[in-house]
Amino acid sequence: MTPLPAPAPEEWTFFLGTHEVGWLERGVGPLFVSHRRLKRRSRLPRATAPWALDSGGFTELRLHGGWQTTVDEYLEATRRYAEEVGGLQFAFSMDWMCEPAILKRTGLTIYEHQRRTVANFAELRGRAPDLPFAPVLQGWRISDYVRCAELYRAWGFDLTREPRVGVGSICTRQGTPEVEKILYALAAGGLALHAFGVKHRGLPGCAGALVSADSTAWSLQARYDAPLPACRHQRCSNCIRYAVRWRDRLLSQLDTDPPGARPRRGWHPHSSRPRAC
Repeated sequence: MTPLPAPAPEEWTFFLGTHEVGWLERGVGPLFVSHRRLKRRSRLPRATAPWALDSGGFTELRLHGGWQTTVDEYLEATRRYAEEVGGLQFAFSMDWMCEPAILKRTGLTIYEHQRRTVANFAELRGRAPDLPFAPVLQGWRISDYVRCAELYRAWGFDLTREPRVGVGSICTRQGTPEVEKILYALAAGGLALHAFGVKHRGLPGCAGALVSADSTAWSLQARYDAPLPACRHQRCSNCIRYAVRWRDRLLSQLDTDPPGARPRRGWHPHSSRPRAC
């Protein structure tokens, strides 16, 4: 597929996913942190780099078949994170994933998941327009994502004016021609896209369609790898040094882009290297 120029700002950002909330204050670059991790903390760290908030929807729907977190709770928590942590670039809405396993768990249709996703964003934006909530497109086929975008338009939202639009339900099939077609088609429509959970297998083929992406896959990989030579723990699944190296290897796959391609920011290769885990 011939890459299309994505309608993006001057920088491309990779948000390193982490379950370690304390990394926000350790200066290792942009991070992607879940509400499910942050909400447990009575004291929050002060961010030293940009970060983005994941609503934790995949886990909630997988475990419970629906949202247990209320809109009031998520609104209150997001405001707290914005004020106490600082540096929050965007917070994704409480979306409804459309993977077949999730649909089976909820017993609902793709359209109903889309309707609830759009309705939630509308409520979050309407009640807290000062917070950086970002919409999410959900679906499975290209036509599903187009329909989801049309639903946003019907609710009065022009997604081409949003600084970030998440694309969900692609993590488990990243690297496939289908996902690349979906992302490039949406980017050609003028959307500044963020891809959830895109990593080594999928990122090189779709980076040109994106403004940003995230992944926490380093932690799973570290469970099977031997620890780094400088590390004293048995596994590096919670290791900041391992995570930063994994991210830098991932971004190095994108360093062969032709001259004139927009710069990518994951704070690579200028990362702050942690001295200890």
